[in-house]
Amino acid sequence: MQFTFDINCGDKFLEISDDTYKYLIKARRHKINDEIYFRNLKDDFIYLYKLNDINRRNASFELVSYEEKIIKNDNNLHLIWCLVDPKTIEKYLASLNELGLDKITFVYCEFSQKNFKVNFEKLEKILINSSSQCGRSNIIKLEIRNSLYEVLKENDDVYFLDFSKTSIDEKKTDIKTLVIGCEGGFSQDERLAFNKDKIVGFKSNIILRSETAILSAAAKILI
Repeated sequence: MQFTFDINCGDKFLEISDDTYKYLIKARRHKINDEIYFRNLKDDFIYLYKLNDINRRNASFELVSYEEKIIKNDNNLHLIWCLVDPKTIEKYLASLNELGLDKITFVYCEFSQKNFKVNFEKLEKILINSSSQCGRSNIIKLEIRNSLYEVLKENDDVYFLDFSKTSIDEKKTDIKTLVIGCEGGFSQDERLAFNKDKIVGFKSNIILRSETAILSAAAKILI
């Protein structure tokens, strides 16, 4: 772990309990006077605390020092992901966070199953754990919209990942917002809304799963 998350870190004194207590005290076996880094993921600071006291269910720390330490990708990629099975999102979200993705807008496209519901609280926990592991100083921003047409009205200069003679490699420095389809891709009506000059694809005619496409596209653009 590069740091431990606590929403209250930044205060002079910090108390931990529940899962954080179990991890730091029971699993990692930290002892009095150990120094541990924390982030609150609200600001760009990393906080160093000293462990002062350990009780049966909680432990207390005192702030030693702090410094601004920004660790994130310089490229701000926004992915618009036509909604797939939430279990798939949960499985691959940490990898997208590690790549440095800035934002995901989940959207109900015509081929998305309407009964899919996104548990944002669960996704945030996955992202916090991911950033704690990889050292990233923030997490992916998440939102949801009801249709692709709504998203296109809200965003400018949108690219679309589909079958295309224009390779994503040729445009990767220009792409800041990219639409990824769900299983089954895009409907014909949705394709009519595309700017034909901003459709990109991979150098392959193999049909990819949505999660394979999103990881491949993010990796090409971000790293």
